[in-house]
Amino acid sequence: MLGDSLSAGYGIDLKDGWVALLQKRLEDQGYGYRVVNASVSGETTTGGLQRLPRALAVHKPEIVVVELGGNDGLRGLPLDTTRDNLTRITELSQAAGAKVLLLGMKMPPNYGPRYTQGFEQLFADLAARKKLAFVPFFLERVALKPGLIQADGIHPTAPAQPLMLESAWPTLQKQLLRR
Repeated sequence: MLGDSLSAGYGIDLKDGWVALLQKRLEDQGYGYRVVNASVSGETTTGGLQRLPRALAVHKPEIVVVELGGNDGLRGLPLDTTRDNLTRITELSQAAGAKVLLLGMKMPPNYGPRYTQGFEQLFADLAARKKLAFVPFFLERVALKPGLIQADGIHPTAPAQPLMLESAWPTLQKQLLRR
């Protein structure tokens, strides 16, 4: 799991986070995978790209779930930078023999239509171009829903975490092999 605060469990107990829930589901359903959560709160695609080679070398993953880009967008970073970083993350992961699941993100409308549309589209374009497993909007089930976002208006609450897992699970499950 290469992600940011959404996967690092910002503001909640880690055992309640969607990544921990994913590990439990994999165990309960008899999949022989171990989840390595290489997520860092505040991480951008640049930071994730910098950390990825070591993570690939150390953990030798079969699947890399990429949940990055939200902080790039919130900081208004150039779309080309985010696109290039996500492309390189995908290429490095695939070159290491891993399948990639890309979790897409959207920006609030106050960033303007050109930026918000371009941001959303860069995920879809990358997924299509690299033939990636793809979830268009990872927070679809929790965004703007009362009680599912913390007081900061950004981070999901503990009750939102199972819904986040449900957003990713159908697409991820297609990538899994039973052992």
